[in-house]
Amino acid sequence: MEHIEKLREFLKSNPTDSFLQHALALEYSKIGDDSTARELFEKILTNEPTYIGSYYHLAKLLERIGDNESAIQWYEKGMEAAKKAGDNHALRELTSAYEELLN
Repeated sequence: MEHIEKLREFLKSNPTDSFLQHALALEYSKIGDDSTARELFEKILTNEPTYIGSYYHLAKLLERIGDNESAIQWYEKGMEAAKKAGDNHALRELTSAYEELLN
């Protein structure tokens, strides 16, 4: 909880910082608060669809809670965003996770 409180404090002075929001979402995910983590990841991707790393983590969270249909959609959106950004590393990670889920 200490990390969560620190991140929330940082966000007070910079509430639109996607990096801080992403870090906070990961912390919530670690403690099993999937609902809050999901909300944060979705907020990031709504406000900044080029924040590629959040696609992977959101889709993995959705997979973990059994919402494979939504996970597939987020993987697909992430793959498209990674292609547009020319981020081949993220594209490979997203594609690999996507294909693993489909099989």
